[in-house]
Amino acid sequence: MAKKDRRGNRKTREQRPLKVPELGYYLVVTDTEATERCYFQGLYKELPKMIQNKLVIKVVETKTRALIDKCLEMAAYDAQYRIPWIVFDRDEVKGFDEIIKEAEKLGINVGWSNPCFEIWMYSYYGVMPTIMESWTCCDEFEKIFQRKTGQRYSKSDEGLYEKISRTGNEEKALQIARQKYEQCVREGKTVPSQMCPCTTVYRLVKEIKKKV
Repeated sequence: MAKKDRRGNRKTREQRPLKVPELGYYLVVTDTEATERCYFQGLYKELPKMIQNKLVIKVVETKTRALIDKCLEMAAYDAQYRIPWIVFDRDEVKGFDEIIKEAEKLGINVGWSNPCFEIWMYSYYGVMPTIMESWTCCDEFEKIFQRKTGQRYSKSDEGLYEKISRTGNEEKALQIARQKYEQCVREGKTVPSQMCPCTTVYRLVKEIKKKV
């Protein structure tokens, strides 16, 4: 039976005291229907059981315009323990740079990808090609994914992370993503919408994997 507050009302799951995870509570708010959720949930499942018992990765989906508000709303519960992130793509998002700037100003970490999340997964296979359009990026990634895994690419594949980490090289992916970011900066491109191909998702992945 659910516990009640002082007024006798039942507490919601978010209102109940949080058992503080020793290695952190990552709140990841994304604007996609499946891809990022499948990736990060898969990443969590592949962590050693000992780490899973000490770490939380909660993925929440919402509309792009609500990313920041949703993240702040959910991070407000046990705020001192939750590590807030929003993860989203440039794609055709209006105000892409403004969303990133506002989120960072509010203390929210941002894992953005330009042109799309697939450019991050592409790096598992040793390259991050210069592709400006998200639909082209998805099409090209689908080809390399099928070639490497022998299976069709699906954004809602619950085994997505396992497949790319098994057939690709995550350490190399982290290195490639960091180098691409630094290259953009050296070239004077510091506005995310102008940094392509580029992603900061690697920062979140690296931070989580360092817990192992």
